[in-house]
Amino acid sequence: MAKAAVVETNEQGTALQRATAGPARFVQFIKETRQEMSKVHAPSRAEVQATTIVVIVAVFLFAAYFELVDLVLGRGIDQMFLHLTKH
Repeated sequence: MAKAAVVETNEQGTALQRATAGPARFVQFIKETRQEMSKVHAPSRAEVQATTIVVIVAVFLFAAYFELVDLVLGRGIDQMFLHLTKH
């Protein structure tokens, strides 16, 4: 019986500690968030423009590459089917 009472008291104690630690943990979280946000660097307009141009150029290059691959494979498959149907 004594062990059951001790276990019950410890469970209540930890629950109470967790409940009262919540606001302190939240305040600590807010402080750490502010610290990390002070390290954040927003890009300048010139940086945004430069990276946007790089992305647009890369998209067009990939589109041209995939169009070329599609064209070559499509014609190759067409030629294969024409060759196989003649015999």
